[in-house]
Amino acid sequence: MDSIRYVAIGDSFSEGIGDTGDGTTAGTPTLPGWTGRLATGIAALHPGAAVSYANLAVRGRLLAGVLDGQLDAALALDPAPTLLTFCAGGNDLLRPAFDPAVLIAPLQAAVERVLARGIRFALLSPADPSARLPLGALINRRGDAWADALEGLARRHDLPFVDVSRDRHLGRAEFWSEDRLHMNAAGHQRVADLALHAIEAGPLPAEPADARTAKARLPEELRYYRDHVLPWVGRRVTRRSSGDGRSATFPAWTPVV
Repeated sequence: MDSIRYVAIGDSFSEGIGDTGDGTTAGTPTLPGWTGRLATGIAALHPGAAVSYANLAVRGRLLAGVLDGQLDAALALDPAPTLLTFCAGGNDLLRPAFDPAVLIAPLQAAVERVLARGIRFALLSPADPSARLPLGALINRRGDAWADALEGLARRHDLPFVDVSRDRHLGRAEFWSEDRLHMNAAGHQRVADLALHAIEAGPLPAEPADARTAKARLPEELRYYRDHVLPWVGRRVTRRSSGDGRSATFPAWTPVV
């Protein structure tokens, strides 16, 4: 029987923040986050395979932290992974000194290192939360530049690439959690469906229903800034990260039913 060992590295998006973990795939409860949902989808698509899952992603990590720490841990897993997904850079593009050319160079080296081990490598662009965020136009512009850099890298190495940031549906409010920075369960499921199609030739993701529109009210906007924006600003000012003191949620191989 074939064995598929899938490990994810990245930041809060790959960790699965915002996903309640509810849902099923082929009648089986899904693991949380798009990575967990992807693992469940892979198992459903390959019923004769023994599928295992590890997730080393930690919220708040910059790209350098993902490559310096999580990649080594992923390659040290025993037995070795057969598939690795990378999605990071979303936190970097919120920093003043964002430069896609500088960021892509170490990722290029990481890709070459992983492929030399015979491990499949898939790239995803970060989700784009800019539609309802302060400085949204700047975030959107930088997100497009980073997606272009990732797509170019994927093309040079013939890697699966999922352009999450420019999916024509995922900017809609119904795919996002209350903090407007992380996707909810529906958003994570759509990303998992997009990834399953790109990486494992799974079915095309279903087209979402027509968008629901709702006008934001002032009390809700004030509450949002109080509960989410001000704490984020506070962490930036004090140079703290939401991932400080946190570790991976699935650091070792976990069988996927």
